[in-house]
Amino acid sequence: LYDLSDAQLQFQITDRVSFKRFLGMTDADRCPDEKTFWAFRELLTQIGLFDELFAVFHDRLVEEGMIANKGKIIDASFVEVPRQRDSKEENEAIKQGELPAGWEEQENRLRQKDLDAGWTKKRNERHYGYKNHVKVDSKSKLIDKYTVTDASVHDSNALDELLCEGDSTTYVDSAYSGSRCEENFAAKGVESKIIEPARRNRPLSKKAKRKNRTKSRTRVRVEHVSGTMVMSMRATWNRCIGIARNVASVAMTNLVYNMIRNEQISRLKLKR
Repeated sequence: LYDLSDAQLQFQITDRVSFKRFLGMTDADRCPDEKTFWAFRELLTQIGLFDELFAVFHDRLVEEGMIANKGKIIDASFVEVPRQRDSKEENEAIKQGELPAGWEEQENRLRQKDLDAGWTKKRNERHYGYKNHVKVDSKSKLIDKYTVTDASVHDSNALDELLCEGDSTTYVDSAYSGSRCEENFAAKGVESKIIEPARRNRPLSKKAKRKNRTKSRTRVRVEHVSGTMVMSMRATWNRCIGIARNVASVAMTNLVYNMIRNEQISRLKLKR
Protein backbone atom coordinates (compact mmCIF):
# COMPACT_ATOMS: atom_id res chain seq x y z
CA LEU A 1 0.00 0.00 0.00
CA TYR A 2 2.80 2.45 0.88
CA ASP A 3 5.46 1.06 -1.49
CA LEU A 4 8.01 0.74 1.33
CA SER A 5 11.39 -0.92 0.99
CA ASP A 6 12.09 -3.80 3.37
CA ALA A 7 14.35 -1.58 5.49
CA GLN A 8 11.66 1.12 5.69
CA LEU A 9 9.03 -1.48 6.57
CA GLN A 10 11.14 -2.66 9.49
CA PHE A 11 11.64 0.93 10.65
CA GLN A 12 7.96 1.89 10.37
CA ILE A 13 6.78 -1.21 12.25
CA THR A 14 9.28 -0.44 15.01
CA ASP A 15 8.37 3.26 15.07
CA ARG A 16 4.59 3.41 14.53
CA VAL A 17 1.91 2.24 16.92
CA SER A 18 -0.61 2.09 14.04
CA PHE A 19 1.55 -0.43 12.15
CA LYS A 20 1.95 -2.58 15.27
CA ARG A 21 -1.78 -2.48 15.93
CA PHE A 22 -2.51 -3.57 12.36
CA LEU A 23 -0.12 -6.53 12.74
CA GLY A 24 -1.43 -7.48 16.19
CA MET A 25 1.91 -6.69 17.83
CA THR A 26 2.61 -5.13 21.22
CA ASP A 27 5.56 -3.01 22.36
CA ALA A 28 7.02 -6.16 23.89
CA ASP A 29 7.12 -7.95 20.53
CA ARG A 30 10.28 -7.83 18.47
CA CYS A 31 9.88 -6.67 14.86
CA PRO A 32 11.20 -9.07 12.19
CA ASP A 33 14.20 -7.68 10.34
CA GLU A 34 14.27 -6.73 6.67
CA LYS A 35 15.93 -10.02 5.64
CA THR A 36 13.00 -11.93 7.14
CA PHE A 37 10.58 -9.93 4.99
CA TRP A 38 12.66 -10.69 1.91
CA ALA A 39 12.89 -14.43 2.70
CA PHE A 40 9.13 -14.70 3.36
CA ARG A 41 8.23 -12.88 0.14
CA GLU A 42 10.70 -15.05 -1.78
CA LEU A 43 9.08 -18.20 -0.39
CA LEU A 44 5.60 -17.00 -1.41
CA THR A 45 6.95 -16.22 -4.88
CA GLN A 46 8.59 -19.61 -5.34
CA ILE A 47 5.43 -21.55 -4.46
CA GLY A 48 3.18 -19.18 -6.45
CA LEU A 49 1.01 -18.28 -3.49
CA PHE A 50 0.31 -14.68 -4.56
CA ASP A 51 -2.00 -15.86 -7.35
CA GLU A 52 -3.77 -18.10 -4.85
CA LEU A 53 -4.20 -15.21 -2.40
CA PHE A 54 -5.75 -13.09 -5.15
CA ALA A 55 -8.13 -15.93 -6.04
CA VAL A 56 -9.21 -16.43 -2.42
CA PHE A 57 -10.14 -12.75 -1.99
CA HIS A 58 -11.78 -12.70 -5.43
CA ASP A 59 -13.99 -15.65 -4.42
CA ARG A 60 -15.06 -13.71 -1.34
CA LEU A 61 -15.97 -10.70 -3.48
CA VAL A 62 -18.09 -12.95 -5.72
CA GLU A 63 -19.85 -14.51 -2.73
CA GLU A 64 -20.71 -11.06 -1.35
CA GLY A 65 -22.07 -9.94 -4.73
CA MET A 66 -19.46 -7.21 -5.11
CA ILE A 67 -18.73 -8.14 -8.75
CA ALA A 68 -21.84 -7.23 -10.75
CA ASN A 69 -20.95 -8.99 -14.04
CA LYS A 70 -22.91 -6.40 -16.04
CA GLY A 71 -19.88 -5.55 -18.16
CA LYS A 72 -16.12 -6.06 -18.32
CA ILE A 73 -13.24 -3.80 -19.35
CA ILE A 74 -9.83 -5.07 -20.49
CA ASP A 75 -6.74 -2.88 -20.50
CA ALA A 76 -3.01 -2.96 -19.81
CA SER A 77 -0.60 -0.67 -17.95
CA PHE A 78 3.19 -0.52 -17.76
CA VAL A 79 5.18 -1.60 -14.72
CA GLU A 80 8.64 -0.10 -15.07
CA VAL A 81 11.80 -1.68 -13.65
CA PRO A 82 15.38 -0.32 -13.40
CA ARG A 83 16.67 0.15 -16.95
CA GLN A 84 19.55 -1.99 -18.18
CA ARG A 85 22.51 -0.29 -19.85
CA ASP A 86 23.37 -3.08 -22.27
CA SER A 87 25.05 -2.84 -25.65
CA LYS A 88 23.19 -3.49 -28.89
CA GLU A 89 24.88 -6.89 -29.26
CA GLU A 90 23.95 -7.86 -25.69
CA ASN A 91 20.32 -6.86 -26.25
CA GLU A 92 20.17 -8.94 -29.42
CA ALA A 93 21.48 -11.99 -27.56
CA ILE A 94 18.92 -11.51 -24.77
CA LYS A 95 16.09 -11.26 -27.35
CA GLN A 96 17.22 -14.59 -28.78
CA GLY A 97 17.03 -16.14 -25.32
CA GLU A 98 20.80 -16.45 -25.06
CA LEU A 99 23.22 -15.24 -22.42
CA PRO A 100 25.58 -12.53 -23.77
CA ALA A 101 29.19 -13.57 -24.09
CA GLY A 102 31.20 -13.23 -20.88
CA TRP A 103 28.23 -12.77 -18.56
CA GLU A 104 28.40 -16.30 -17.16
CA GLU A 105 31.82 -15.44 -15.76
CA GLN A 106 30.51 -12.34 -13.93
CA GLU A 107 28.12 -13.71 -11.33
CA ASN A 108 27.68 -10.42 -9.45
CA ARG A 109 26.83 -8.55 -12.65
CA LEU A 110 24.50 -11.29 -13.88
CA ARG A 111 22.63 -11.22 -10.58
CA GLN A 112 21.62 -7.61 -11.29
CA LYS A 113 20.51 -8.19 -14.88
CA ASP A 114 16.84 -8.65 -15.75
CA LEU A 115 16.73 -11.06 -18.71
CA ASP A 116 12.92 -11.21 -18.78
CA ALA A 117 11.93 -7.52 -19.04
CA GLY A 118 11.25 -5.97 -22.45
CA TRP A 119 11.41 -2.63 -24.22
CA THR A 120 8.54 -0.94 -26.07
CA LYS A 121 7.58 2.48 -27.36
CA LYS A 122 4.25 4.24 -26.93
CA ARG A 123 3.44 7.81 -27.99
CA ASN A 124 7.17 8.48 -28.51
CA GLU A 125 7.97 7.37 -24.95
CA ARG A 126 10.15 4.33 -24.33
CA HIS A 127 9.18 1.90 -21.57
CA TYR A 128 11.18 -0.93 -20.03
CA GLY A 129 9.74 -3.62 -17.82
CA TYR A 130 6.45 -5.47 -17.76
CA LYS A 131 2.72 -5.06 -18.42
CA ASN A 132 -0.15 -5.62 -16.02
CA HIS A 133 -3.08 -6.82 -18.17
CA VAL A 134 -6.36 -6.66 -16.23
CA LYS A 135 -10.02 -7.47 -16.74
CA VAL A 136 -12.14 -5.16 -14.60
CA ASP A 137 -15.80 -5.34 -13.61
CA SER A 138 -17.30 -2.24 -15.24
CA LYS A 139 -19.69 -1.40 -12.39
CA SER A 140 -17.63 -2.08 -9.26
CA LYS A 141 -14.19 -1.36 -10.84
CA LEU A 142 -12.84 -4.46 -9.10
CA ILE A 143 -10.17 -6.52 -10.89
CA ASP A 144 -11.70 -9.80 -12.04
CA LYS A 145 -8.67 -11.39 -13.70
CA TYR A 146 -5.11 -10.44 -14.67
CA THR A 147 -1.99 -11.67 -16.39
CA VAL A 148 1.57 -10.30 -16.56
CA THR A 149 3.88 -10.14 -19.59
CA ASP A 150 7.02 -8.25 -20.50
CA ALA A 151 6.45 -4.76 -21.91
CA SER A 152 7.17 -5.76 -25.51
CA VAL A 153 4.06 -7.99 -25.70
CA HIS A 154 1.18 -6.25 -27.49
CA ASP A 155 -1.96 -5.72 -25.41
CA SER A 156 -4.07 -7.88 -27.75
CA ASN A 157 -1.82 -10.92 -27.21
CA ALA A 158 -3.13 -11.27 -23.64
CA LEU A 159 -6.78 -11.15 -24.71
CA ASP A 160 -7.22 -14.92 -24.99
CA GLU A 161 -5.99 -15.50 -21.43
CA LEU A 162 -8.22 -12.78 -19.95
CA LEU A 163 -11.44 -13.60 -21.81
CA CYS A 164 -13.68 -16.32 -20.40
CA GLU A 165 -16.72 -18.00 -21.90
CA GLY A 166 -19.86 -16.42 -20.51
CA ASP A 167 -18.28 -13.03 -19.87
CA SER A 168 -20.68 -10.11 -20.14
CA THR A 169 -20.22 -7.34 -22.73
CA THR A 170 -16.53 -6.42 -22.78
CA TYR A 171 -15.17 -2.93 -23.53
CA VAL A 172 -11.67 -2.46 -24.96
CA ASP A 173 -9.69 0.29 -26.66
CA SER A 174 -8.45 0.37 -30.26
CA ALA A 175 -5.40 -1.79 -29.40
CA TYR A 176 -7.76 -4.78 -29.43
CA SER A 177 -9.20 -4.09 -32.88
CA GLY A 178 -8.59 -6.40 -35.82
CA SER A 179 -9.83 -9.74 -37.12
CA ARG A 180 -7.78 -11.86 -34.71
CA CYS A 181 -9.33 -10.19 -31.65
CA GLU A 182 -12.81 -10.31 -33.17
CA GLU A 183 -12.40 -14.04 -33.77
CA ASN A 184 -11.31 -14.44 -30.15
CA PHE A 185 -14.43 -12.68 -28.89
CA ALA A 186 -16.64 -14.75 -31.21
CA ALA A 187 -15.03 -18.06 -30.21
CA LYS A 188 -15.84 -17.42 -26.55
CA GLY A 189 -19.28 -16.00 -27.22
CA VAL A 190 -18.50 -12.59 -25.74
CA GLU A 191 -20.05 -9.39 -27.09
CA SER A 192 -17.30 -6.84 -27.73
CA LYS A 193 -17.41 -3.06 -27.61
CA ILE A 194 -14.19 -1.96 -29.31
CA ILE A 195 -13.19 1.69 -29.68
CA GLU A 196 -12.90 2.09 -33.44
CA PRO A 197 -9.53 3.57 -34.45
CA ALA A 198 -9.00 6.28 -37.06
CA ARG A 199 -6.57 5.31 -39.80
CA ARG A 200 -4.30 7.23 -42.12
CA ASN A 201 -6.38 8.99 -44.78
CA ARG A 202 -9.49 7.39 -43.29
CA PRO A 203 -10.86 9.67 -40.55
CA LEU A 204 -13.78 8.51 -38.44
CA SER A 205 -17.28 9.42 -39.52
CA LYS A 206 -19.58 11.37 -37.19
CA LYS A 207 -21.53 8.20 -36.52
CA ALA A 208 -18.36 6.30 -35.55
CA LYS A 209 -17.31 9.14 -33.26
CA ARG A 210 -20.69 9.05 -31.51
CA LYS A 211 -20.38 5.29 -31.03
CA ASN A 212 -16.86 5.70 -29.63
CA ARG A 213 -18.06 8.33 -27.14
CA THR A 214 -20.82 6.00 -25.95
CA LYS A 215 -18.41 3.10 -25.49
CA SER A 216 -15.83 5.36 -23.81
CA ARG A 217 -18.24 6.32 -21.03
CA THR A 218 -17.89 2.76 -19.76
CA ARG A 219 -14.37 1.92 -20.92
CA VAL A 220 -12.89 4.99 -19.21
CA ARG A 221 -13.67 3.48 -15.80
CA VAL A 222 -10.63 1.23 -16.13
CA GLU A 223 -8.46 4.38 -16.02
CA HIS A 224 -9.64 4.90 -12.43
CA VAL A 225 -8.01 1.56 -11.57
CA SER A 226 -4.63 2.49 -13.05
CA GLY A 227 -4.99 5.98 -11.57
CA THR A 228 -5.28 4.54 -8.06
CA MET A 229 -2.21 2.38 -8.64
CA VAL A 230 -0.22 5.36 -9.94
CA MET A 231 -1.31 8.11 -7.55
CA SER A 232 -2.21 6.32 -4.31
CA MET A 233 -0.17 3.12 -4.37
CA ARG A 234 2.80 4.28 -6.49
CA ALA A 235 2.82 0.75 -7.87
CA THR A 236 3.89 1.27 -11.48
CA TRP A 237 7.62 0.91 -10.71
CA ASN A 238 9.22 -2.23 -9.28
CA ARG A 239 12.62 -2.78 -7.71
CA CYS A 240 12.62 -6.56 -8.24
CA ILE A 241 14.40 -8.44 -11.02
CA GLY A 242 12.98 -11.25 -13.17
CA ILE A 243 9.54 -12.33 -14.33
CA ALA A 244 8.72 -14.49 -11.28
CA ARG A 245 9.28 -11.71 -8.74
CA ASN A 246 7.54 -9.11 -10.88
CA VAL A 247 4.51 -11.37 -11.38
CA ALA A 248 4.35 -11.76 -7.60
CA SER A 249 4.63 -8.00 -7.09
CA VAL A 250 1.92 -7.22 -9.66
CA ALA A 251 -0.36 -9.90 -8.19
CA MET A 252 0.02 -8.31 -4.77
CA THR A 253 -0.67 -4.86 -6.23
CA ASN A 254 -3.88 -6.14 -7.84
CA LEU A 255 -4.94 -7.85 -4.61
CA VAL A 256 -4.34 -4.75 -2.48
CA TYR A 257 -6.15 -2.59 -5.04
CA ASN A 258 -9.20 -4.88 -4.74
CA MET A 259 -9.03 -4.55 -0.95
CA ILE A 260 -8.93 -0.75 -1.24
CA ARG A 261 -11.80 -0.65 -3.73
CA ASN A 262 -13.87 -3.10 -1.66
CA GLU A 263 -13.43 -0.83 1.36
CA GLN A 264 -14.48 2.22 -0.68
CA ILE A 265 -17.62 0.49 -1.91
CA SER A 266 -18.53 -0.61 1.62
CA ARG A 267 -17.83 2.71 3.37
CA LEU A 268 -19.48 4.88 0.75
CA LYS A 269 -22.38 2.42 0.38
CA LEU A 270 -21.88 2.27 -3.40
CA LYS A 271 -23.19 -1.29 -3.70
CA ARG A 272 -26.74 -1.43 -5.05
